[in-house]
Amino acid sequence: MAGILAARVLAETYERVTVVERDRFHADADHRRGVPQGHHFHTLLLRGTRLLDTLFPGLSDELVEAGAVRTNLLGQARVVLAGHELCRVTTGHTIQLTRPLLDRHVRARLAAVPNVKLLDGCEVGGLRTTGDRVTGVRVAHRTGRVVAETITADLVVDAMGRAGRTASWLPGLGFDAPPQERIKADIAYVSRLVRFPEHARPADQLVLVGAVPGRPRGFILGRQEDDRWMLTVVGMAGDHPPTDDAGLLDFVATAAPADVMASIRAAEPVEEPSTHRFPASVWRHYERLRRFPAGLLAFGDSICSFNPVYGQGMTVAALEADALRRCLADGEQDLARRFHRAAARIVAPAWQLNAGGDLALPEIEGHRPLSVRLVNRYVARLQRIAEHDPVVAATFLRVAGLLAPPSSMMAPRILARALTRR
Repeated sequence: MAGILAARVLAETYERVTVVERDRFHADADHRRGVPQGHHFHTLLLRGTRLLDTLFPGLSDELVEAGAVRTNLLGQARVVLAGHELCRVTTGHTIQLTRPLLDRHVRARLAAVPNVKLLDGCEVGGLRTTGDRVTGVRVAHRTGRVVAETITADLVVDAMGRAGRTASWLPGLGFDAPPQERIKADIAYVSRLVRFPEHARPADQLVLVGAVPGRPRGFILGRQEDDRWMLTVVGMAGDHPPTDDAGLLDFVATAAPADVMASIRAAEPVEEPSTHRFPASVWRHYERLRRFPAGLLAFGDSICSFNPVYGQGMTVAALEADALRRCLADGEQDLARRFHRAAARIVAPAWQLNAGGDLALPEIEGHRPLSVRLVNRYVARLQRIAEHDPVVAATFLRVAGLLAPPSSMMAPRILARALTRR
């Protein structure tokens, strides 16, 4: 997804944009091997939806027309954070859909851009350089037989996900690798699509129950296209959900409210369970490097791969695309330094949310300085207040949806509620 968003912005500046994709594109394919998280719950957050509509006008309406589900937060959603159910308040709409539906429509929009070429079934083998400048990539076409080719380029953007290779390429080019931050969350997902008999349909279109200290488990149950529902069960810190039916139900039952659990037990599976492992969140600090090759950018998960539990990866990628557009408007001079610094300013608040949420669980390994411990105590107090205070609940959702910075939770009107309410 990050590569598609970057390509859409690059097409406004460059004469030709080539998207190199390892997987083959098939119109009727449900999932691609290169998107292992595609089998699990997906939603477009509030800000991400707005940005996608800027890049591809009318996309959100198009997705809903194709079957995606608009959900009113929190009018049609039940959100339980750290054991506290947020009170009902309207903050806007998210869009729930399967990843294949999203990919098909966004890819079709990009393919319609005249100066963009989608090159599928190709593996990137390395960079072509001249001095300290990247001038292209070596690719291998895998369509029956391997055919090598070098694609020349004024700019190469590494949007190859959390396995992005820029960090490993740099030392071979005579540059330092970026410093990294890492939080070992050791997460596993088990997901499956289900249908509900009419008598057992959940009362809300979305149910999200997060982990709590002592129980690093949670789940998301959300309605998607074709009146199917995605059940994604999450276990952190090595406490992973089983894949057999009885074991999975027992695992969910430790976190689900009784009425929701009754619906889940009555659900009719549409497919076999799918699993996905996520060992750690990683932030590669390219903005801290004093030297970086011209003609190369890291982008999306190649910069920072977030704990998927928080659902912010696609929105951060859309924000980075918007930042890239603004950087290109100021010319190509010193582009890598300017973009990576802009991307770091985007990543920082999302990382703060992710890191704080993970480290609030004692089961997660990681250093907890005094500042983190104090913030987590304050956030825990706000979560209790959000059970009955719509202003605090709305603020939480705006921050989680990247519509407001984490500092907004320290705004005077929120701070006053934290000090005066229980």
